[in-house]
Amino acid sequence: MYHLSGSVILGWALGANDAANVFGTAVASRMVRYRSAVGLSAIFVVLGAVVGGSGGFQTLSGLTKQTVQSAMLVTAIAGLTVIAMTLLKLPVSASQAVVGAILGMGLASAPQQVRWAPLAKIVLCWVGTPTGAAAIAAVLYPTLGWVMDRLPINFVTRSIVLKAALLASGSYGAYALGANNVANVTGAFYQTELFSGIARSELILAAVGGVSIALGAVTLSRSVMLTVGSRLVQLGAFSAFIAVLAQALTVHIYAIVGVPVSTSQAIVGAVLGIGLVKSVRTIDHGTLGRILSAWLMTPPVAGVFCYVFAKVLI
Repeated sequence: MYHLSGSVILGWALGANDAANVFGTAVASRMVRYRSAVGLSAIFVVLGAVVGGSGGFQTLSGLTKQTVQSAMLVTAIAGLTVIAMTLLKLPVSASQAVVGAILGMGLASAPQQVRWAPLAKIVLCWVGTPTGAAAIAAVLYPTLGWVMDRLPINFVTRSIVLKAALLASGSYGAYALGANNVANVTGAFYQTELFSGIARSELILAAVGGVSIALGAVTLSRSVMLTVGSRLVQLGAFSAFIAVLAQALTVHIYAIVGVPVSTSQAIVGAVLGIGLVKSVRTIDHGTLGRILSAWLMTPPVAGVFCYVFAKVLI
């Protein structure tokens, strides 16, 4: 199905920018090897997409009516936007790129069909993602820290426990990413004529999206991983575990709600939550400013480009 080529590009870009972020803090703390991180990310992203990835399809397809041609353009523009941000080493939101492109397409082709209520719900969830992850991390850090400090274990055993916790939380985070973000990759095609008569179309779209994200994680995720994992706030192994767990819980909650959100925003929020608990002075405000700028730029950039190309090509 060459029609899904734009989705494959977008999924690859999302994986390169987002998927390995679930292990970024673990790799930066040197408790988990990069190869192990991306391997587990790829496996659990696909599993999450296939098992729990259908919730967001209805949300994104409900923003405006799509044809096969418009869905191809939306996914291609969103993918190129995310690739550009990845090359700039910024953990951008693929959800924002997709929604921006969908909105640009809707305004270009049929402004009266754009549904603003679902869009408002999505934007509210964008705000809730980093703030919610920060709040969860701020609670988990002292709570689980108190538990860890009272375990009757030596330093070596503590390191083994933390490594196992990082591997488990990272795998859970990758699963949550696949379940939540696969709709960003292939959701635009959900109600198009291409899949209207195909049985179990959701499963097909989830599988294509999940594999595309996994490929991105394996091939081009190292630079963004290190940006989040080490440059924003310096994290030890325990802090890395808390950040990934808070991110995974946040993204999984939104997967159940059926709103695709950004793993990058969740992990950044979680890292900031830990930084605020430890000391606000540990936060690299320059890196934070660049990340926030990328988040603000992504929807309008994708929207404007999609609007222009839609007027020319469709």
